[in-house]
Parts: sequence; C-alpha cells; structure tokens
Amino acid sequence: MSEALLKKVQEMLNEEKWTRATLSNYSTNQFRELDGLLKEARDGRVVDDLKKNCDEHLTHTKNSIIALYLSGTVALSRQIIDDSAMVSLVTIFVDNHKWSIVKYLCERILDYGESKFALRTLLDCYKNDNEEEALYGIWERLVKVDYEEADLARALAEHYEKQGDDETAMDYYKKALHRYVNKQAFTSVREIWEKLLVLCPEDIDFFLHVQKKIARNISEDKAVILLNDVYAICRETDIDTAIGILKIVLQYDEKDMHARKEIVECYRKKYAGHSHLEEYIRISNLSQNYRNVHEAITDFEKHIAFDKGNFVYHRTWGVGRIAGIEGDEIFIDFAKKRGHSMSLKMAVGALQTLAKNHIWVLKATKKKEELHEKVKNDHAWALRTVIKSFGNSCDLKRIKAELSPGVLSPGEWSTWSGKAREILKSDPGFGVNPDNIDLFTVRDRPISMAEKLYNEFKAERNFFARAVTLRNFMNQKDVEPDSEFFAEMLAYFSAFLRSSNKGSDEAVASCLLIKELVGKYPHLGTGLSLNFAELFDEIEDVPSLFKNLKDNKLKEEFLQNVQLFVPDWEDIYVKLFPCALTPSIITQLEKEGYGEKLTAMTIGCFENFRDCREAVVWLLKNAADTDWFKAANISLEKRLFTLINILDLTYREIENHRDTTDNRKINKLVYTILFKEGSLYSFIDEADEDTIIRIYTFLNDVKDLDPQDKLNLRGRIQDKHPEFKFFGGEAEKKVSRGLIVTSAKYEEKQRQLARIMDEEVPANSREIAFALSLGDLRENAEYKAAKEKQEILNSTVAKLKDEIERSQIFDPNSINTSKVSFGTRVVLHNVTRDRKEEYTILGPWESDPDNNIISYLSPFGGAILNRTVGERFDFTINDETVSYVAEQITAATV
Repeated sequence: MSEALLKKVQEMLNEEKWTRATLSNYSTNQFRELDGLLKEARDGRVVDDLKKNCDEHLTHTKNSIIALYLSGTVALSRQIIDDSAMVSLVTIFVDNHKWSIVKYLCERILDYGESKFALRTLLDCYKNDNEEEALYGIWERLVKVDYEEADLARALAEHYEKQGDDETAMDYYKKALHRYVNKQAFTSVREIWEKLLVLCPEDIDFFLHVQKKIARNISEDKAVILLNDVYAICRETDIDTAIGILKIVLQYDEKDMHARKEIVECYRKKYAGHSHLEEYIRISNLSQNYRNVHEAITDFEKHIAFDKGNFVYHRTWGVGRIAGIEGDEIFIDFAKKRGHSMSLKMAVGALQTLAKNHIWVLKATKKKEELHEKVKNDHAWALRTVIKSFGNSCDLKRIKAELSPGVLSPGEWSTWSGKAREILKSDPGFGVNPDNIDLFTVRDRPISMAEKLYNEFKAERNFFARAVTLRNFMNQKDVEPDSEFFAEMLAYFSAFLRSSNKGSDEAVASCLLIKELVGKYPHLGTGLSLNFAELFDEIEDVPSLFKNLKDNKLKEEFLQNVQLFVPDWEDIYVKLFPCALTPSIITQLEKEGYGEKLTAMTIGCFENFRDCREAVVWLLKNAADTDWFKAANISLEKRLFTLINILDLTYREIENHRDTTDNRKINKLVYTILFKEGSLYSFIDEADEDTIIRIYTFLNDVKDLDPQDKLNLRGRIQDKHPEFKFFGGEAEKKVSRGLIVTSAKYEEKQRQLARIMDEEVPANSREIAFALSLGDLRENAEYKAAKEKQEILNSTVAKLKDEIERSQIFDPNSINTSKVSFGTRVVLHNVTRDRKEEYTILGPWESDPDNNIISYLSPFGGAILNRTVGERFDFTINDETVSYVAEQITAATV
C-alpha cells in the first residue's frame, strides 16, 4: 500500500509536468484531495519518503504545485522553520489573483501555527473580498506575532476606544507606544503618550518605565518633554511622585531652570508645616542656580529631616528624638542622654535621620513583646518595614541582622525566613533592585507578576538565571508571547544566535531555549537560524560546554538534539558521560545496543580515574551488575585500589582548597563504599597475605583518613589472620588529622566555644571600646591589656574550632574488647616491678593521667593499642625499659 501511494504521487508529479497543467485547473477541492494523500502517507509511515521525492522533484521543476504543497505541508507539520515551499506556492496564486485558493492555503499554514506571511496575505484576501469585520481578528493575530507592527496596534486601540472598551484600548496603545519607541518615531510616541495620560493617568510606573526607553532609544531631551506632561498631572495629585519626576528631569539636564524652580515649589508644598522650611532652602542654596542642583537637593533633604518630634540615630547613643530647635541649636532626647544639644551643622554630619516607622525606631520605642508578635505574624509588614528603613534596597542578610536575634530567636528566624522568601518572590508589592538581583525593594504601586518577573530578568546578570526567569514568565497564567516584556527578554537570547561566535555556551543555550519556546509558539522562530547541527560543529570542547550549561532542562534538550541531529551521536554520549553523569545517557546507549562502547568507556574511566573520579564512583554504585560493566573485567582488587587512590586524591585536594565542595562529595561516597558498606572488610576477609600487605600499606599512607578506621582495619586483619605481622613501627597508628572524642567532651567543648564567642569576646570588645574612649593609646594600659586578652581569646577560639572540626564522636556500641582500643579498660601486669596497673584508653580531651585515663595518641597509649590478652610488650621511657603483659580487657564507661 505504501509503495503504491508513493508511485501514485510520482505519477501525479510527472503528469503535472508533462501536461503543463495551468493554474486555472486548480481549485480548493484538489488541495483537499492532496490532504487525503498526506493522511494515507502518515498512516503508511512513508511521509519522509514522500517529502524526499517531492523535494527532489522541485530541484528541476521548482513551480510544481503538487510538490510544493506536499513538501510544504509536511515541513509545517514537523515544525520545520523553513517554510519556503508554502511561501512560493502562495505567491504563485497571489500573482494570478486566485484568492479563494490563496485563502485556503493561508488557513492551512495557520493550522500549524501563527505565520506573519500567512496573516498578511490573508489580510489582502479579506480586503479583496471586502470583509471588513474579519480584518480586526487578523490584525490582533498579527500584532501578537509581529513585535515590530506598531500601526496595526494603534488602529486596534482606536477601534476598541470607539467601541467604549477602554481596557483593551489601553493594552493596544501601550503595545503601539513601545513599538514606536523602538522605531524612534517620536511624533507617534507623543500622540499615544498624551492619549494614555487621559486613559490611565494613575499608571505612573508604566510612564516611568517607558521614558527610560525613550531616553535610551530616541534622546533624553524627548524624554524630558514627555516627563513634563506626567509632572503636570502629579503636581496636583501626588507630590512625592512629582518630586521624583523632577529629579529624573534634572538627572537628564541639571541646568533645566524650570525643573529646578518647580522642585523648590514642590518642597514648599510638601513641607508647608515645617518650622524651618525657608531657612533650610536658604542654607542649602536650593534656589540658587550657581550651586550644583544634586548637591543642593541632598543638602536640603538632610536638613529638612531635622524638626521637632523627628527621630535620629547616633552611633554611640543610639536612637533619639528631637525635642526642639532654637536658632542654630538642636536638642535631642537619647535614652541615656536626655536634652543633649549640638549645633545644626554638627547634627547634619553626626546624626542619621530616621522615619518614625524605621525598624530602629520601632525597636527603641515599642514593647519588645508587641514588636515580636507583629513581626512574627505579619511577614509582609516586617519585610516592608526593614526594606524601607534602608533606602528601599535591602538583602536578606540585612533583614536577618535586624530581626534575629533582636526580635526573633534563631529558631523562629529559620521558619520565618522561609515564608518571607516566598512572599518576596510572589507578592507584587515587592520587587528587586534593577542593578542587583539580591536587593529587594518595596513597590508603592503593586505590579503584575509578568512585570515583576521582567524586572527580575533585567536585574539578573547570570545568563542561565535569566533563562529560568524567562521560562517562569512563560509559565504564568494568561501570559502571551506578545507582551513587550517578553519581546525584550527574547531579544536578549536572540542576539546570541546572531553573534559571530556560534559555538559559545550562550549561543548554544539560546538556540536550545528558543527551540523550546518555538515548540509552543512556532512563529517565534521566524528569521532565526535554529540549526543545531551547524551550531554543534562550531563547539570546540563539547564536555566543557555541557558542564557549563547550568540548567538541567537545557542539558536534557542538548542531549536530545545531539541524538536527533548529530552523526555518531553515540560517541558524543560516551565522551560526555564522565563529566555529565546523566543516567539518560546510559539509558539511551543501552536502548540502542551500544554495550561495547559502554564497556570501553568503563575501562577508560578506571584507567583515567584522576579525571573521571566521580564517574568511577557512579559506575560502581549504579552499573556494577550490568553485562557491559562485567565485560570490562575489572577485578575487585583493582576497584578497591582505584577507590583508595580517589580517597587519597580527594583528601589532598580538600586540604589544598581545590574544588572543595565536589571533592568532599566524592570523598564521602568513596568512604561509604569502602568502610560503611564494608567492601574493604569483605575483601580483606578473603584476601591472601600479599594482597593484604599491599592494601594495608596503601591505605595506611592516606594520611587524612580517620585513625580509628585504620585501627579498625588493623584489628579486622588480626581477627581474621592472627599470625599476620605488621611492619613499620608504631608510626602507622597515628595520623595528623582526626581526633576521636566522647560525646560528653564534644558537647563540653562546644559549650566552651559558645561561651567564649557569646560572652568573653563581646565583653573584650567593650573593654577595647572603653579603652579607646580614654584617648592617647601610647600611655593607655587598659587598651594594651584588652588587646592582649583579645589575642589570647582569638588563639583559643582558633584552636577550639580546629579541634572541633577534626573531632570524630566515638560510638560506645563499637567498643571491641578483644583487643585494647579506644573506650576500653585494660589491666596490665608490670613484669619489671611485679605489680598490677589499670588504665582507661580515651582521647587527649579526656586524658587524666592522675586517674589512669590516658590518650590513645600518647606514647604509652600508642604502645598499649591493639594488644590482646596474654600479649607481652616492652615500653621505653627516660632510657628505662619496662615489660608488660595484658591480663584483662573490658569496656570502659564512656
């Protein structure tokens, strides 16, 4: 049936060519018949063959109607961006004024997704048929897919305004405004700006956002003209916004006399009840043109904040309230210094003015319990309060410093901060600083979630974080890809595709991201080259690029595109796995029958374990039972030696601060396989003496391995091989790193460190501050004593932190009384002096020689370790050798 269908189509192509069928012979019914053939081809799974035959036919008969239609329709159904076949076909019928067929073909194109070409051509059809009402629907679709189309957006706005639908009209006017700005058409920009000021004068954020684009794309002078229109409205309704607009105007042109005069009048209106308003205008020279306007504004705003009843902050005396101002003298009530006076000039330099709802003021004036309850139960209020307290720009670190532990306990903060983060992310009343994604701001007027995400996109500097934000934007309910926010975000990624460096991380990632979006909105790919195979050929280092794709979704897309479009994809997969460790790579290679390549990859990973350390661990944990892994014939001994090598390598790199996070992760996995899962012990139980010597010697050289693990391994060897002899003296029993401790001592050291940090260090800081206040440090005994104490405290803290970091808490359930070890009590017979001696073996923290508690790291403790009942040994101290025999070993109380 399939062969018959292909043969039939070929005969139709030949007949069309030989008979030179004229366009007048075609009707929409014939194209419907061709659609039927396409359905048969899909059912028979010969669509690819059908398209191949049509494309070949077009190489020598480029205007074949049948071939163009079949090939073009298949391309559309496959979301292939090249729509040249259908465009050529439509153009043929347009040139011959066959409008019914043109209309049918355009609608077929649009069945597979929006197309600017098809929509514009359909417009011509409706105009030719005088279908005026149908035009508006096409206009709307065109405005959605063509981000440069401004005139139609304006026409739609005027249409809906006439119908009384102001909401829809405003949306289209805003689209038109953005697009005219991009086209630098200022006359049209001003006309629509004035129209929007009538329709939505309260949407100040929109006007302020657009004016930035106007200043950037057209000129700052033009932006000033439009800002003055907005100012004229705000001056009567919102004096703070009016002042903000005038500041923007003066940023563009600091010599704008009109703006300078107006800002003085706005300040007079805002501070009409201030007792020293005119005096502060005079002092700051705000109305004098000879002084820099920005300096004058800053000076005035500093002075105007000083008025009776306002709050101030002094770095020594804390929060105070202005009790009064007499002439040039200001009187302030601080908690511990009431009625303090200073000159206004000194106050401006020494004091920080605070709003009455500043967090410092609230902490100083509200009852602690009342503030605690308010903060704890009203997250949004607390966030607004703290953020606004610090110039409306604040990060979470600063928020925490203000609230914990002063208002919330550390435990309460942990719970509170999780909800606070969610509010900052989802509440439209909060935004981010446009220059720093980590700084949050409070919005005076809530914005849509789409605009909030757009602002986050602009503030974010990381490429992959921006990719995530764009995805989040598109996942918002009711968001369409025709908004100006989306257009700007998409343009950021599209620019990388047009750059000369096609193989860069950003270009490849942009291609993958836009292809992901094109799958949902095909028209987005118009005019862009999204040929992955061509980009792939430009990549210099595939594993490095894959590793640099800091987005799991993009990594998945990369692998799928490699398999679909890159020849010998399986070799790329094998090359990628050691750095990618993506299970889907293994799954696809297994599915496609590339077991031999997986075997070769496994052998390569073990031979190059230094560079493939994480891959080795992954293979051992996840693939050891597969046929292709077994085919690599990697012996158990080689596996263990490789793991010990990796253990040693990661310890050394951690010590040298190289890729510390990754190495700690690998180190922990290897340690688990060797010791916690017992792989090493199981192997030792069955190994011969030569192998044990190699393993133990090799492992003993891993200097950062916990000494208890070495002792446990040695004990395991002695249990299974009592006659086994250890060589190399006692040095192998001690290791520079690791410290075995009891849980009681560990907690005691933690308490000691906390007491020093929470009590002694702050007390010492206060002693230093007091000593500094006494003046002349050369003769200041108090200062020298406090600094000496500071050095002692710092040294003690450093030592405690190091020991606590190295400590390993001993598990009492692991006590082994078959030999002397940590946590045991041993009875010795002193043969030299013929007396019994009893010792408890613990660590240096617990050591108490007066009570016969000795450290396993001491010389005598090291000599006793691993002795068994009945074993005789000698110990030399101060040139005297004493002989002992171990008589009894029991568990100590730990």
